[in-house]
Amino acid sequence: MHDEAVRERFARTADLVAEREEARRVELRQAVASFLEPAGDERVLDSGTGTGALAFALAPLVREVVGADLVPALLDQARQRAPEFPNVSFVEADATHLPFASGSFDLAGCLRTLHHVGRPELAVAELVRVTRPGGRVLVIDQIAPVDPLAAVELNRFERARDPSHTRALADVDLRGLFEANGLVIRRTRFTQEQSDLDAYLDLAGCEGEARERALALVPRGYVRTVGWYLAAKPSF
Repeated sequence: MHDEAVRERFARTADLVAEREEARRVELRQAVASFLEPAGDERVLDSGTGTGALAFALAPLVREVVGADLVPALLDQARQRAPEFPNVSFVEADATHLPFASGSFDLAGCLRTLHHVGRPELAVAELVRVTRPGGRVLVIDQIAPVDPLAAVELNRFERARDPSHTRALADVDLRGLFEANGLVIRRTRFTQEQSDLDAYLDLAGCEGEARERALALVPRGYVRTVGWYLAAKPSF
């Protein structure tokens, strides 16, 4: 049922998501390049690629990128933009059950994907599975406050805005998932995002009564915190 909510939400807003991706592509590429410091010969998986934001940001920096997503409408938008990047391809796939052999990629990552997944622990486990020993895993996602009451308030608003939102995890939760999968964190970064609230609601297709409910639930001093995590998969 949740997968259907994801497909329905993003089918309605795929064009807006694609426009946002294009507008931020260069900025994201610069941020990813400085954070990852890729060697240039990596084969990369972008799980939950959407319209290809991480895939297109990485394309000039690595050998090959494969983007996987559950939503056909998002993949359609990504493929329309793919001819500019001949080393990028896209497949329809569930982030919690990827159709790739173990150890297929040098780097596997996801950008703003986990908070749309009902079982984020499975999505992280799949990223680790498809990464070769000695490879790296990248996770970039909105994170929840440490205060559990503030986290409840944040997630309540985000779900009202976007029914495909499940739960933003706290930093301690993400670190627990990495540790459970044998990953060693090599680098982290935390940024804060303030954006026009109306534009943020528009991006999710939040209108009418749903918009009114979401506006009534906006946390005081609302700012999104985004965590960047780069972890290594042991080679033994």
